[in-house]
Amino acid sequence: MRFYINQEHLKTEIEYPDRYRSQNLIKSSVVVFLIILIFLLLFKPFGVYDPELKMHYLFICFFHAFAPALILLCYFGVLHNFRKTKKQPKWNLFKEYIHIGTLLFLIGAASFLMRDLLYNNPDNWSWNYFYEEIRNCFVAGIFFYLFLRLSSFYLETKKGSPFVLQFIPLAAEPVKQTLENNLFITTQVKQDDFSLDIDELLFAKADGNYIELIQSKKNQVFKEVKRISLTQFESQVADYPHFFRCHRTYLVNMFKVEKVSGNSQGYALSFNETDLKIPVSRKQIDNFNNYYQELRNKYTA
Repeated sequence: MRFYINQEHLKTEIEYPDRYRSQNLIKSSVVVFLIILIFLLLFKPFGVYDPELKMHYLFICFFHAFAPALILLCYFGVLHNFRKTKKQPKWNLFKEYIHIGTLLFLIGAASFLMRDLLYNNPDNWSWNYFYEEIRNCFVAGIFFYLFLRLSSFYLETKKGSPFVLQFIPLAAEPVKQTLENNLFITTQVKQDDFSLDIDELLFAKADGNYIELIQSKKNQVFKEVKRISLTQFESQVADYPHFFRCHRTYLVNMFKVEKVSGNSQGYALSFNETDLKIPVSRKQIDNFNNYYQELRNKYTA
């Protein structure tokens, strides 16, 4: 039986998870510390041999729980600041798994380095114990990570953030009967005013005081840059109900969306005309689902 991995799912761009952001890292680290501490106290995993202990088992549990929490705080704190400095907004599940694997390796290495502090054993610095600490960390860490992800999934569903399980492209015909296709857009500078064919627009992307208009005409995709903010542009297409602000930097033509992929961390919208994908931020998932359902009820009935 062939082992299959959905690479597109792993590489689909999602928003950087809130649990790794600076404002939530302390809370995440405290949760990790408490769960590991309780687990170690209750179950004494991996065969604890009492005569080897240099201190009371409670203190050993404290060190084994404190080290992962501290490494998590430092690792993702540095990563978040690096991403912020380098302006790297892209994130996907593949990157997350790579960073989680690196984190587990560092935690295993830290557990190995702490052995002389915690245990009386002449073989503390052997390769065998190094391998055991790394192995045990990966075995326990993977289950722990899955537990946290399942818990996060449960909490998200309790909040009412369902996934888009089946996306049916919307029909544009009813709008064409009531609104003009060509719209004149005014800017702050009169000579920069321009006409726009609404039916050709896939999405608009903010770029400071400018926007990029990604359009499709006769199966050819082209980009135009106009001097107007996305908020100003959005207000001028407000009469066209099929435009949705899916992200702070994106305004999408819902009639052009052909596929929705992603999870509770964010969606990615795809089009027939281009391989470009645009994100739906985590904060906008509920609004996107509700807006899509409204349009579907109105225009596909």
